[in-house]
Amino acid sequence: MEHDHEHGYIAAHRKDDYLKRLRRIEGQARGLQRMVEDEKYCIDILTQVSAMTKALQSVALGLLDDHMAHCVADAVAAGGPEADAKLAEASAAIARLVRS
Repeated sequence: MEHDHEHGYIAAHRKDDYLKRLRRIEGQARGLQRMVEDEKYCIDILTQVSAMTKALQSVALGLLDDHMAHCVADAVAAGGPEADAKLAEASAAIARLVRS
């Protein structure tokens, strides 16, 4: 989902790290497809699904941490309705992560 307001802050070194991790996850997804195509043992496939899920959660938590440390902290420091909106947005993102 894209927003009209200024986009979040991701430092260049963190962006590169996220992209490397997401490319690795993409490779894991292709590996999972091959495992299914090759009718590998279900438990082995589930183990790889779990590893991929953990990798995605790690990326999500890193992005959330960056968001809280920069976008939310800056909005709270400035105060006003933007602070309330950023806090509500972060809370909703956390709720989605917990449910997933």
